Amino acid sequence: MTRIISWHGNPAKPLYMPPAGAIDAHCHVFGPMADFPFSAKAKYLPEDAGPDMLFALRDHLGFARNVIVQASCHGTDNAATLDAIAKSHGKARGVAVVDPAISASDLAALHDGGIRGIRFNFLKRLVDDAPKDKFLEVAKRLPAGWHVVIYFEADILEELRPFMDAIPVPLVIDHMGRPDVTQGPDGADMKAFRAFLESREDIWFKATCPDRLDPTGDPWNAFAEVVAPLVADYQDRVLWGTDWPHPNMQDDIPDDGHLVDMIPRIAPTEALQRKLLIDNPMRLYWPEEL
Repeated sequence: MTRIISWHGNPAKPLYMPPAGAIDAHCHVFGPMADFPFSAKAKYLPEDAGPDMLFALRDHLGFARNVIVQASCHGTDNAATLDAIAKSHGKARGVAVVDPAISASDLAALHDGGIRGIRFNFLKRLVDDAPKDKFLEVAKRLPAGWHVVIYFEADILEELRPFMDAIPVPLVIDHMGRPDVTQGPDGADMKAFRAFLESREDIWFKATCPDRLDPTGDPWNAFAEVVAPLVADYQDRVLWGTDWPHPNMQDDIPDDGHLVDMIPRIAPTEALQRKLLIDNPMRLYWPEEL
């Protein structure tokens, strides 16, 4: 497998300046491979994108903290994510991917390492096996205060509803369940997602990845039109992140500076921006500081 680069080598400085303390609540690290080999089951093989690069980007874009989500190329070995958190000097927390049979002591060790949730991935192009019964079992034994992050595409939302309804901790939905934003704010995908959000008060979502979701391209106007009303209506349950280093986006690499400039388009007031970038992610990942 050829190693790939999916991130911008020289992202623009954003025109929008995030508020002090802003959090990039969805990003990843790759390797470095010499220290943290990729999973034998990985569907892609990236070049190294380690913590030094992540924290340099954080500072360049004007953010203070990161939430590092375990990338599928590392499988259930969270060592690279834990290493990045350890090197952040308290400025990062994380989301792990675990073997559902993980022991209580191993979960506790992840907590001590800065992990605050686990991720279930239902994208068939990324994972071969997503055993709902085993996922549900581990979700019932998470450390106090943890949540479950779920990544799926819009066409399986209804199919996943009974499973997600049974999870006894808060849910965070990656990239809004990948709606077709070209349908507009009242399209079928967004209506279904809103109905899902209405079903429980502890479902959060990430208003992320215009580069993945909007085929109209940068500046991603269709995304802005669809997502701004969603952020306004569910402003206490929304997170934002860059998705750096943009796994599998090597054919359409976004400029991270332009991604940051989406923030005021989906959260036009200072109050909304503060919720999106500080208040909400702090509640999930640094509640002890509130």
